[in-house]
Amino acid sequence: MPTTVPISDDSIRLGQFLKLAGLADSGADARALIEEGEVTVNGEPELRRGRQLRKGDVVAVDDPRGSNSAEVG
Repeated sequence: MPTTVPISDDSIRLGQFLKLAGLADSGADARALIEEGEVTVNGEPELRRGRQLRKGDVVAVDDPRGSNSAEVG
């Protein structure tokens, strides 16, 4: 079950959300995860850092530490 991470607006960019949810340590880390194909949004691979996420979207990251996910709340 993914952790729900509240946002203040109606949408948030994927790169920003990765940092907010603690799925990436920095903007550079978020960019690398996305470019390497480690990030999915609602189960689909996502390669666009600027992808707009809305409430209810689920972001998952597969990295050497395992898989983590968070829901936009």
